[in-house]
Amino acid sequence: MLTDLMVQDVARQAIWVMLKVGAPMMLVALVVGLCVSLLQALTQIQEMTLTFVPKILAMFMTLMVATPFMLATLVEFTQTLFLRIAGVDAG
Repeated sequence: MLTDLMVQDVARQAIWVMLKVGAPMMLVALVVGLCVSLLQALTQIQEMTLTFVPKILAMFMTLMVATPFMLATLVEFTQTLFLRIAGVDAG
């Protein structure tokens, strides 16, 4: 039997997985953005492409490094979810 508590637990786990998977990319974008903004403020260079290119490159490198972690997290969550579905259906 599916209860409200089970649904809330799955939703909580889904939000936690979303944060774990997205955090590396967002943190890198934040740090690179702050560094570029500081550089622009110090040098008074106001070039629009200067803000985007370093962020894109840094996020691409982060994606390459963090992909195994992200994939493992998503696979673990999916397996747990499938096991819960099978357990609810059998009961």
